[in-house]
Amino acid sequence: DGTIITNHHVVAGADEIKVVLADRREFDARVVGSDKRTDLAILKIEPGALKLPFLLFRDSDDVEVGDIVLAIGNPFGLGQTVTSGIISALARTQVGINNLNFFIQTDASINPGNSGGALITMDGRLIGINSAIYSNKGGGSVGIGFAIPSNMVRSVLAGMTSKGRIVRPWAGVEGQAVNAEIAASIGLKRPIGVLVIKIFPKGPADKAGIHIGDIIIELNGREINDLEALKFRIATQSIGERVPVKLIRRGSVRQVVLQIKAPPYIPIPNRTQLKGLHPLQGATVANLSPALLDELGIISQQTGVIILKSQRGKVANRLGFKLGDIVLKINGHEIDKVSTLKKLVAHTKDSWKVLIKRGDDVLSLLVPG
Repeated sequence: DGTIITNHHVVAGADEIKVVLADRREFDARVVGSDKRTDLAILKIEPGALKLPFLLFRDSDDVEVGDIVLAIGNPFGLGQTVTSGIISALARTQVGINNLNFFIQTDASINPGNSGGALITMDGRLIGINSAIYSNKGGGSVGIGFAIPSNMVRSVLAGMTSKGRIVRPWAGVEGQAVNAEIAASIGLKRPIGVLVIKIFPKGPADKAGIHIGDIIIELNGREINDLEALKFRIATQSIGERVPVKLIRRGSVRQVVLQIKAPPYIPIPNRTQLKGLHPLQGATVANLSPALLDELGIISQQTGVIILKSQRGKVANRLGFKLGDIVLKINGHEIDKVSTLKKLVAHTKDSWKVLIKRGDDVLSLLVPG
C-alpha cells in the first residue's frame, strides 16, 4: 500500500523526500510518523494502480546466531546493493544508538548509505532495519553492523496514530539491572534480571501484583538479563495483551500475569506558564504522567511537575532551568502538582530555595527574593 520503513535519522530535517525504485521510477513521499527513540520513521507514497513488491515480517526472536542474512542498501550513493553475512550476535544492548537499545549484530557489509535498508533472512523475510555500524576513521565497514529487530519495527507500526505519534506499550514499572553484588546479596547463582525499584500506583505492574524489590527474570517466555532487555520486551508487546512474568521474591520464583496498557494522561497535564516575581517566572510547567513522560522520551515512573520550556529573557531562562527539569521542592515544600506550585510562587519571598531533579542529579538553587 506504499508504506515504507526507514530510519528516523535518514529523514530527520528533510524538506523533500523522494523514493526511487530499483527500476528508477520516483515517487514523492510524506512522513507519516518519525520516532527518534527507536530511530524509525514511517513514510507513505501513492503508487496509484501500481502493485508494489513488499516484505513479510519474520519474528526476530526466532533467528539464531550464525543464520545467514542479506543487507540491502545504497552504500555511498552507488545504488541498490546487496551484501551477505551472518548474524553475529543477538540482543546487543550496549550500542548507544537510541533509547531502546536492543540490536541484531551482523557482519554483512554495512556502509554509510545503508541506513534504513532491510536486513532479510534467506527465506526473503524482514528481520531488521539496518541502523548503524562500528567503523574506523574512514567510516567504512569493519564487519560490525547493527539492525533494529523486526519485532520493534512491527510494534512501532502498530502504535502509530493518525497524527504521527507513537503510542507505546506501558507496564508502569521502573528497575535497575541486577549486578554481581546484588545477586550475591540475595543468593542468586549469577546476575540475572531487573530489580524493581519503582511502580506506578494502579498501573499494570501494580495490578499484576509486582512489588518493589521483586526481580523480573522472564517476560512472555523470554529471559530478562538487563534493563534494556526489559524495556525492549515491554515495547514489543501489543497494547491490551496479557503476558506471563516470572519473578523472584524473597528467594522464591513466582509468576504473575501482566496486562500491557497504553500510558495514561493521569493526572491531566495542566500546562501552565508561570508568571510573577520568582525564580520560575516564564517557565511552562505540567503535571507528570506516564503519557507525558513517554511523549518527552523520558523513561521513568517519576511523578510531580516538569518544566517543558522557559521563555527567553524571563527569570527561569536566565537562571538556566531546562526542558525536563523536575521541580521537587520550593522553600522546603514538596511539589506534587502544578496547582501546588502556583500557590507557592503566588507571593513574594525574601529568598527562594528551589530543588530540582535533572537526569539522575538533584540540584539546589538559592535565589534572593
